[in-house]
Amino acid sequence: MVIQRQFWMERLEAAWRHRPLVWLSGVRRAGKTLLSQSLPDIEYFDCEIPRVRRELEDPEAFLAQMRGKRIVLDEIHRLPNPSEWLKIAADHFPTTHVLATGSSTLQASAKFRDTLTGRKTEVWLTPMMSRDLEDFGHHTLSHRLLRGGLPPFFLAETLPERDFQEWMDSYWAKDIQELYRLERRAAFQRFLELLFANSGGIFEATRYAEPCEISRTTVANYLSVLEATWVTTVVRPFSTHRPTELITAPKVYAFDTGFVCYFKGWHDLRREDLGYLWEHYVLNEMQSRLQARPLRYWRDKRGHEVDFIWSRRGADPAAIECKWSADAFDPEGVTAFRRQHPEGPNWVVAHDVERPSQRRVGHLTVEFLPLAELARRLATPV
Repeated sequence: MVIQRQFWMERLEAAWRHRPLVWLSGVRRAGKTLLSQSLPDIEYFDCEIPRVRRELEDPEAFLAQMRGKRIVLDEIHRLPNPSEWLKIAADHFPTTHVLATGSSTLQASAKFRDTLTGRKTEVWLTPMMSRDLEDFGHHTLSHRLLRGGLPPFFLAETLPERDFQEWMDSYWAKDIQELYRLERRAAFQRFLELLFANSGGIFEATRYAEPCEISRTTVANYLSVLEATWVTTVVRPFSTHRPTELITAPKVYAFDTGFVCYFKGWHDLRREDLGYLWEHYVLNEMQSRLQARPLRYWRDKRGHEVDFIWSRRGADPAAIECKWSADAFDPEGVTAFRRQHPEGPNWVVAHDVERPSQRRVGHLTVEFLPLAELARRLATPV
């Protein structure tokens, strides 16, 4: 049975209304193939199959037969020159709606970006978000946090520990080696394991260089590779270069809570674990809605911190705190932030909040929001 992921289907339809060429990105096993197959009125082509690749050898002849249709080209990186193929479709066959998926390394390549600039709309399929839980018929958030948001892992009957390592092996072989050709597999995987185990923490290159037996320059290179292939999110500090603020050290988050739990060795979640993973889940929700990585965090040199800062052009920065329970909110971080940046909304997104409410904290107004309300505000900024 193909699950209808309504949020993503609506996102793809909106992208097609914007441009006839849509690139669907995301990590492997995020569900790109099943999502594309679930769309109505499409013709699906799997470029892994040699017969299909032969059929697509002459893009102009193929697209001429597809005028006015909606087609899916899955695993398009298997074609000899996928960038040029999609450029022909965008420039010469605007009535043909094309949805293409492929390796994250293809999207990360300079040729792909340069060739298709201004010709495509991108949709980033993140791990499962709140609307997906409804569509999958599983409302236990702790299950989602422990298993993660890759559909096969989420739906597995038992905790799929071997699948996590198989995913890592496949990521190295099919994503990293194809484009980056890194040589030290053991060092790279050690770095990735340590990074995931410390997900959400402030990143310091020296912390990883010694245990991985690599230089700080190599650490920075590895991190850029992980970010380019959607496996980590690098959240940089929000600052107006005041002397009391951190301005350089980023926080790095693993792309999925399931991998965080796997590398931490968690089989059951304690209450403090839920709060930690909830921050990751809220970040995933914001990325699903915003389809970008515009978020920052804030920290001063005295250790006061705000989980996320949403700063939009022409708007005051929103301070966002993530708490499993609203009672766990400590106002010191937001208060310190507002002494430096007094204007903007203050939101606490808590799992146990059912409807928006306001509280006065000193001179500040803090709003407590359920995740659904945060999603609404991201779609319609207030």
